[in-house]
Amino acid sequence: MNVPDDSRFRREMASAYRSGWHFIDLVTAVPHSGDSLMVTLFGEPIVITRGDDEDIRAYRCLRRPRGAPQPVRCAIRYGMIFVNLDQRDHQLVEPETTTATPRSA
Repeated sequence: MNVPDDSRFRREMASAYRSGWHFIDLVTAVPHSGDSLMVTLFGEPIVITRGDDEDIRAYRCLRRPRGAPQPVRCAIRYGMIFVNLDQRDHQLVEPETTTATPRSA
């Protein structure tokens, strides 16, 4: 019987679930400008910070020497912070409803 390798399983799960939006915390976790919050998402350290302009941003902390933090897609909805580690464009908003126009006879 094959026993799955734990590290391989974790990599496969991370690649399957990292795409898309993930809840981090409430915006009250970073109430003032200059405040920050460090979280780990799928083994990657992420810093959530509130800037002087009161906007909340997310950055991936690179482990390379002298690596600058890499911006991560971040969205605020209903007082909650969401991040998306995938670089592809995933929308958090619901699609707009379209009204059908009647065909002319």
